[in-house]
Amino acid sequence: MHDRLAGVPPTDQVLNDMESTINTGGGSDQAYIDAAYMAMQNSAFYRVTLKNFAAPWTNRDFDQFVELNDYTATVIGMIRDDDSADYLPFTEVLSADILYRGAGGLGLPAYSPSDNGHYAEMERQDLDLGDSNVLLRSSQTVANGTPLAGVAGVMTTRAAAEAFFVAGTNRAMFRFTLLNHLCNDLEQVQDSSQPPDRIRQDVSRSPGGDSRVFLNNCIGCHSGMDPLAQAFAYHDYDDTSGAMVYSPGVVRPKYFNNEDTFTYGFITPDDQWDNYWRDGANTWIEWDYGPNSPGGSGTGAASLGRELANSRAFASCQVKKAFRAVCLREPADQTDLDQLNAMTDSFRANGYRMKRVFAEAALYCKGD
Repeated sequence: MHDRLAGVPPTDQVLNDMESTINTGGGSDQAYIDAAYMAMQNSAFYRVTLKNFAAPWTNRDFDQFVELNDYTATVIGMIRDDDSADYLPFTEVLSADILYRGAGGLGLPAYSPSDNGHYAEMERQDLDLGDSNVLLRSSQTVANGTPLAGVAGVMTTRAAAEAFFVAGTNRAMFRFTLLNHLCNDLEQVQDSSQPPDRIRQDVSRSPGGDSRVFLNNCIGCHSGMDPLAQAFAYHDYDDTSGAMVYSPGVVRPKYFNNEDTFTYGFITPDDQWDNYWRDGANTWIEWDYGPNSPGGSGTGAASLGRELANSRAFASCQVKKAFRAVCLREPADQTDLDQLNAMTDSFRANGYRMKRVFAEAALYCKGD
């Protein structure tokens, strides 16, 4: 269990303590979970296991070997603190005004919303990210000066903005959030039965002169994605400054790219979003699985983050990724799938604490 969670062998003392905990608890599941929590006190769980768990979410190549950054550090900090008195449920990862950064006095470059030097140096020094005196909880409104209306958890960190708000049309932020946090790409959620009234002007209604392509293909993704990606209408990334841009009340020019492609298409007026996928083929996502769903519409990126994170698809995705990280394999059979379903329900019942998910995965795979 220790090796799976931390990636390194335990000391003799820790091994003895884990064994004693299991024996004292009569070998019950809870005793094993308590022992798993002991294993997660090892700094390697934070520096290696959790860093590799979250790092692929921060870039378009799903590379787990990128530098530590504000997105990854914030995920690590949230998981580390999920057994503290003021913890945030992991459903807040896409919406909370939260940011983790290094403490003063560690010889780090000052935190900056314009470069990654602060986090790169933390990794170079191999600092213990499990130490609450090293990695501190802050907020994006304080650290970056971003208005609260422009903050949406890890989606508005610098790393996410650099990867997914840069250039393009801001659809990338939606697509990669869907991939990373709901474990599905657009192909899995497309639904051609939804109305096209919110599809932007840059999407041709007759690609190659054939309207059937639009009606049978393009509409399936864009009819749902475009009204959801509208939540990011005021967000952008400035290559020159190296920082995220948020312009409240002013839609970013990228939303009007190629506006002459279909002039009668939707013209984005604000950051009001609506979830057309609550009806039709995508009810399997179970949008109201969590307790804080906004109900299918809202204003701004944070409320969209709550819409996504309060779905069962979000919960099951985090569970599946923790399973892979700990068991070092994909679910292989129906027994594994039943376990993932049980862990998903346990995730919700235990207040969306990711440490508990990792502990349950270690318990399940201990005999592999």
